[in-house]
Amino acid sequence: MKKIIDAFDYSGEFAKNMKRGILLTTKKDDFVNTMIIGWGTVGIEWGKPIFVAYVRESRYTRQILDETGEFTVNCPVGDIDSNIISICGTKSGRDMDKIQELGLHLEEPLQISVPGIRELPLTLECKVLYRNPQPVAELPQAILDRYYPEKNGVRDFHYAYYGEIVGAYIISEE
Repeated sequence: MKKIIDAFDYSGEFAKNMKRGILLTTKKDDFVNTMIIGWGTVGIEWGKPIFVAYVRESRYTRQILDETGEFTVNCPVGDIDSNIISICGTKSGRDMDKIQELGLHLEEPLQISVPGIRELPLTLECKVLYRNPQPVAELPQAILDRYYPEKNGVRDFHYAYYGEIVGAYIISEE
């Protein structure tokens, strides 16, 4: 069961839980992939409710987002299993099926093809309106060094995905 909500009434929950990580979920064909994100915002742009998610260039999720243009944001209400944070924050969907490995329960979406996740019931359904690499030329060196250390002469920067929030709900088992 889904309780339809106004995403802005829960923006504080997304901000608070972002510190420990929330999930960004994508789907390509029949494969559902999810990853932890620690950067994101709920807001308004172009007169539309928006969730901006930041995904590193190298992530498998970025590849799927570029192909499909849809995602869900999945936020816990209360406690979250630390295995979800650990696996979704360190493993790639290129190498494993994280949904199956964790035994997560998928919920049918309302407006897009990407499902919600019952274990993280606060859900936003989003369609990508715009994506852009983060402008990094003017970043202070301290931020570059901390968040984008060079590995083999390359820095793994983020892309910003501006997703229009087309659905928002809390999944319940009632």
